[in-house]
Amino acid sequence: METTLYQTDFYTWARQQADMLRAGRFDTIDAEHLIEELDAMGSRERRELANRLKILLTHLLKWQFQPERRGASWARTIRVQRMDIADLIADEPGLVPEIPHAFEKAYPKALLLAANETGMDESTFPKQSPYSIEQTMADDFLPEGN
Repeated sequence: METTLYQTDFYTWARQQADMLRAGRFDTIDAEHLIEELDAMGSRERRELANRLKILLTHLLKWQFQPERRGASWARTIRVQRMDIADLIADEPGLVPEIPHAFEKAYPKALLLAANETGMDESTFPKQSPYSIEQTMADDFLPEGN
């Protein structure tokens, strides 16, 4: 099997593909790999959304279940994650319909991270998110302690 530029020098390949598209040389583009890369770009954005939600949910759980350890650092992390998610959605509005699925994927991981970071048993935390998406994203929401 012949090694291609796509496999050996992605950066150069990508620049060449962009140049060919700009020049209207559609017959010379590497359509198969371009499609693959465009799909991967969308997947990265979805993963970024889920990752931000995971971090946010982890800190909300820690805030609720470890009230004695609350501090400015946790509050700032919550605020920053909300801001980063809002920025991501503003930049990529097509992600809006993906939020419920990303939220659903993020919570079980957040539960595990919260258990790990607090030293509490996983069973301490609810199996399903105790927060709605709206609460999670609301600037003024912080859960009450247990």
